[in-house]
Amino acid sequence: MDKTNLKPIIIVIVMGVIVGALILSWDKTVSRDDDAGSVSVDDRNSEEKKGPKGGKLFTTDNFSVEVTIYEKGVPPQFRLYLYENDKPLPPTAAQAAITLSRLGAPAQLVKFKAEGNYLLGDQVVVEPHSFDAAIAVEWMGKTFHWGYSQIEARIEMSDETLESSGVEIETAGPAILRPKLQLPGVVTFNHHNIVRVVPRVPGIVVNVERHLGGQVEKGEVLAVIESQVLAELRSQYLAAQKRLDLARITFEREQQLWKEKITAKQDYLTAQQLSSEAEIALELASAKLRAFGEQPEKLNQVKNLTRFEIRAPISGLVITKEIARGEVLKEDKEIFTLADVSTMYAALTVYPKDLNVIKIGQTAIIKAVASDVKGEGVVSYISAFIDEQTRTAQARITLDNKERQWRAGMFINIALIAEEIEVPVAVSMDALQTLHDWTVVFGRYGEYFEARPLELGRSDGEQVEVLEGLSAGEKYAGGNSFAIKAELGKSGATHDH
Repeated sequence: MDKTNLKPIIIVIVMGVIVGALILSWDKTVSRDDDAGSVSVDDRNSEEKKGPKGGKLFTTDNFSVEVTIYEKGVPPQFRLYLYENDKPLPPTAAQAAITLSRLGAPAQLVKFKAEGNYLLGDQVVVEPHSFDAAIAVEWMGKTFHWGYSQIEARIEMSDETLESSGVEIETAGPAILRPKLQLPGVVTFNHHNIVRVVPRVPGIVVNVERHLGGQVEKGEVLAVIESQVLAELRSQYLAAQKRLDLARITFEREQQLWKEKITAKQDYLTAQQLSSEAEIALELASAKLRAFGEQPEKLNQVKNLTRFEIRAPISGLVITKEIARGEVLKEDKEIFTLADVSTMYAALTVYPKDLNVIKIGQTAIIKAVASDVKGEGVVSYISAFIDEQTRTAQARITLDNKERQWRAGMFINIALIAEEIEVPVAVSMDALQTLHDWTVVFGRYGEYFEARPLELGRSDGEQVEVLEGLSAGEKYAGGNSFAIKAELGKSGATHDH
């Protein structure tokens, strides 16, 4: 193998050894071995020197290297400038590599190639620029080693401080996202459970038993009226009943006399006909009474033939009342409206762009706008047309309301669960903070927190997919993460390269 090709490999091996030594020691060390051709300097605690390009300048004897991170209009990359006796050297005069050690991440090896008047790193230096750097440069048969530390967006917080601040630690990892379509809506009565009550007979109101907003049970008396029409029908029934009783007695007597050959058959047949006619008349009178909700068989117990009790046809809530004592009612006037509120509707407005998302039977989460009332339901109806004025469609969700927590007219927000998506890494939405121009979470490494800028993907409003910036298994600040951002601001941490 060509010796020239071995040089980069040798540099990487030597550099790895040096990185380990640099991380273990923070004191300035200088070693010189002319026979080995190696010079090492750790400048972590030295006063920082700036080069002509505004970068960090490292000098040993007459050889200098200036380290910069260039990010104007391009992703951040290292640029190294070489000097001999403070005079620029061409980038081809030396070979270089930098190893970066970060909290919670494997070491990053950056190699360099000549580009213009500098050496350009082959990798992007990801944010934040917070790391320990080990620099290795081969020039004129010697290998030079320098090291420095750069801290950014990092803060130390003990477990006791975390507890007192209320910061919760969570772990990034796989998750199932349930993206939701957010739509506005309003609670309405289930119109299938609404009954309008009419008296069915005309009369004068003598008493009103139930009032607006009251809860009634099926069969309860709502109001009492006195009806002359009903009195006549009841009288007709009672008279028909007496005529039938008399006709049956006559028929039974004539039947017995005919059997004994005492009377003519014609008298027997006439009595039979009159009995049948009386029975038909009674059935007709009974049918008229039953049409008004009467029980004719109990009519003999009624003392006042004009009194009529209007009863609730269902159990429910009185939502309208149009009746007053002394009022003369017509038989078709709507005097009460009852609504069974054990189920309600969430009526929602759907825009055309969302019609392909909403489906019959789809689960939805409903939350009241002005209170903490929450619930679940399923989509039970989607209109087949779009309103010409609003250019929207209507849909309904059936709500279980046995606890009576939903009230008609409540404004609500509806979150329709569109689909379930498995993602390899996700974090809590509560953990996200804005720092500089980044969206970050604060990773937890020992007793340190450090900002981790993220590239985000899909979200369901509770969790969000992480495409880059955090790996599965890494711990981060979840709830109350803003407390860390506040502490970071107090510490004066800067974004300075």
